[in-house]
Amino acid sequence: MADTCGQVILGSGLTVLSHPLMYIKVLVQVGHEPLPPTLGKNLFGRQVYQLPGLFAYAKHIIKIDGKVGLFKGLGPRLCAGTIGTVVHSKILQKCHEHGTLEKIEDGSVHHVVNETTKEMIARSCATIVTHPFHVITLRCMVQFIGRETKYSGILDSIVTIYREEGLLGFFTGLIPRLLGDVLALWICNMLAHFINTYAIDDSMSHTGEMKNCSQAVTGFFASMLTYPFVLVSNLMAVNNCGLAGGLPPYASVYPTWLHCWSHLSSEGNMSRGNSLFFRKLPAGKTYAIHQKRFY
Repeated sequence: MADTCGQVILGSGLTVLSHPLMYIKVLVQVGHEPLPPTLGKNLFGRQVYQLPGLFAYAKHIIKIDGKVGLFKGLGPRLCAGTIGTVVHSKILQKCHEHGTLEKIEDGSVHHVVNETTKEMIARSCATIVTHPFHVITLRCMVQFIGRETKYSGILDSIVTIYREEGLLGFFTGLIPRLLGDVLALWICNMLAHFINTYAIDDSMSHTGEMKNCSQAVTGFFASMLTYPFVLVSNLMAVNNCGLAGGLPPYASVYPTWLHCWSHLSSEGNMSRGNSLFFRKLPAGKTYAIHQKRFY
């Protein structure tokens, strides 16, 4: 119980600190570009037109809504983090208690598969339980585009979603989010296992640090590979929900997440919002000043 409380407190602190970053990333994912491209230099010193990065975007939000404006949607996100941590901890504990009775050698493929399966079950349960709060968080953020106040609080948002969309409205975008989480987990753990087994010699010095580093590197690599699932999930969570950011011209109305995936892929937008630094001007796109987007 004490460990869970500590995880909740630490997670809440990290959530507060990282919230402005997520807020800006979501707005970029939707396609909102409130500032025109500027002439700058790339990593090689060549002059190119670039899109405003994280800090320029943050200054724009502060100019309109003040510093507090960077924390829209923080309440439901904190709820999701707290509930998710508790559910994850409880489910993982149950999985270990009812795990296999056969002895599995630590470090073996069987052991990695067994532990990853337990983690997958725990994460998936936590994601399903907290997804309604995730949907509310995203919609609170996207309101910045059209200056709406439709989703003003957790309870009001719950009533609004249930009245307009029913129970399924709380789980829009869940399938690609689950798929992305599961794929990222398996890619990360299996790659880290093979690197630690075949590329790192246990007789070497600093073996522990090298294995931790390999876990971090494979985690980053897995998140890059599965980023399209995150993008599609977030877009579906706000799609056709009555907000300007979920309707044309910012987004088409997608019947399913597969249609959204296909449309983004055809336009070359599968990595939109993946980077908030050194953002280059999209090739073949024209900036619409009044709409604050590219088309």
